[in-house]
Amino acid sequence: MSYETLLARQEGPVLHLTLNRPEVRNAMSLAMVLELRQALAAAEADGQTRVIVLRGSGGHFCAGADLKDMAGARMRLSGDPKALVQTNAAFGELCVAFANTGLAVVAVLEGTVMGGGFGLACVADVALAGTSAQFRLPETSLGVLPAQIAPFLVERLGYSEAKRLAVTGGRLDANAALALRLVHAVHAGGALDHAVADVIAEILHCAPGAVAATKALMARARLHAPASLVHEAAEAFSAAALGPEGVEGTMAFLQKRKASWVPGAGP
Repeated sequence: MSYETLLARQEGPVLHLTLNRPEVRNAMSLAMVLELRQALAAAEADGQTRVIVLRGSGGHFCAGADLKDMAGARMRLSGDPKALVQTNAAFGELCVAFANTGLAVVAVLEGTVMGGGFGLACVADVALAGTSAQFRLPETSLGVLPAQIAPFLVERLGYSEAKRLAVTGGRLDANAALALRLVHAVHAGGALDHAVADVIAEILHCAPGAVAATKALMARARLHAPASLVHEAAEAFSAAALGPEGVEGTMAFLQKRKASWVPGAGP
């Protein structure tokens, strides 16, 4: 598929999506939100993609929402009182879609990571930062709320740190983001691509169905006591162990060979 606001490159089971509005540090327009949703849905349906890598062009990840869209929504309020609600909700639905996907999501964070870009970093399964990354949560300093990002900030950072960042218009460099576990690793610019490749290789050694089922179970575990999930987890384990991936994984281990889902595995 071709896009106006994204660059898309498929490399086998890996879809590389690059936010491509460098003239505005990849500020997220409604068009970009829609195209990201379309790209994710297509990847989920193609039966091939297992990993999505998100990054930004021009040395920046994302400068947050495009203020032109907010201004446009305000101008439509007289005819559509919910215009601003709908604009804001569209981004929230994007975050939810990426948070809930069974595909593995890797975010590569460089330069500006603000607002909505901050939110996308929080929903990624693996977040890798370059040393140039500068994180900012500016909404409260602009008189608005990090509304759609807030749940994912709390989930990623915990209530105390998320609240601190929100009420101070938080600023973090890459190392501070690592200390808070907003990101999982920091690499110098020249080493970042190699680190991304290593993470992708690690993901592709894992069975895609097992990855999706594990993500779904962990998402439920955030909201339920462990005791309440014992039976559900056992059922999920049994289904996986008796399914084709479980059988193939066990046989591959016993036969000391790569499982069939690992790139480069023999017939």
